[in-house]
Parts: sequence; structure tokens; C-alpha cells
Amino acid sequence: MGISITDQAAARIRALTGEQPERGLRLKVVGGGCSGLSYKMELDTPKEGDRVFEQAGAKVIVDRKSFLYLKGTVLDYAENLMSSGFSLKNPNVKRTCGCGASFAV
Repeated sequence: MGISITDQAAARIRALTGEQPERGLRLKVVGGGCSGLSYKMELDTPKEGDRVFEQAGAKVIVDRKSFLYLKGTVLDYAENLMSSGFSLKNPNVKRTCGCGASFAV
């Protein structure tokens, strides 16, 4: 069980990385927020020890520690009139804060 990437998320990652196929979207779990943990995303290249998940030419990069919290997660991307962005459906989350920006496992 790893990280699943929807077709919409893969298309957005490819658009963000452009002509740099070695780059991908790094997902991290960091301490912070009212529930204790929060997500961080940035464009990056894989480093030694990282887990790399690929779908339709898009890469998601996760460090070892973050993978413990993200195992089984589905990464999606959606655009609508009110907002756009990536979303994570993480089966390990036990509770979230009211604003949805942080979580606890």
C-alpha cells in the first residue's frame, strides 16, 4: 500500500513540473496546527531514502517519516468556481481540526 494519485492530480503535477520530468510533488507531514500535524507540499526532486510514487508521468515524493502517516492516502486535485487545489484522503487520520488544516493519527 502506497500513495494513490488520481488522474486529475497527475495532470496538475505534470503542469507544475513542466519540462522537468525528474521533479515531482513532495508531500510531507510536519508538526503544527491545532490537531498536532499538518501537510506540507512543494515541488522537489527525490533524495536518498525517499519513496516515489508515479502515475501517468507524475511523481509524488515522500520521505520515510512522512510515509508512516501517509500510507494508503489518495491525492486528488479539483477546480471549481470557489476554489482549486490538491486534497488528501488519508485513511490514517483519526480527527481533524475545525478548519481542516491539521489532523491527528
